[in-house]
Amino acid sequence: MSKGLPFFHAFTGCDTTSSFAGKGKKSAWTTWMSCMEATRVFSALASVPDIISDECMSTIERFVILMYDRTSTKINVNDARMQLFCQKGRVLEAIPPTQAALLQHTKRAVYQAGHCWGQTLLVRPHLPSPSEWGWVLETDGWQPFWTNLPEVTASCRQLVKCGCTKGCRGNCSCKKSNLKCTALCSCSDECAN
Repeated sequence: MSKGLPFFHAFTGCDTTSSFAGKGKKSAWTTWMSCMEATRVFSALASVPDIISDECMSTIERFVILMYDRTSTKINVNDARMQLFCQKGRVLEAIPPTQAALLQHTKRAVYQAGHCWGQTLLVRPHLPSPSEWGWVLETDGWQPFWTNLPEVTASCRQLVKCGCTKGCRGNCSCKKSNLKCTALCSCSDECAN
């Protein structure tokens, strides 16, 4: 278990990697104690891996799902997201990241724990390019590469709906988003937008 601690620390948030919204070290630790198959994967990912295998990612997905919903039987994080959002009414901040975003996060944690910390005692550590491990080089330095999916605001603008009951005026969420009201909206025939 101790061999997996560096990855656990990086994966759940440290100075160089982000954390999961609303999930601290304590809840992640509790999840780890109930998902012992993660121990082998955490240890492997803290040991300078060349790649992250599909098998490792499957275990990581299951671990993250259990962090957000201890009773879930889902094994795919995207399916768990849909269930938590649609059936359990969770807000976006209270559901796990997408599979694509989780992969990039895992890469950054592996780079930190396995490659950087895992070689701290070597005179000449071999550090691969961060661009292979969830980072992108911008003009102001290395920045996290969050996901290869389009932003929700760009791809789901048609899902914005208002709750207006008497015409759409200043507080209308559609109007604020510069969108016309749609059939999803509550404003019906009295819409002024």
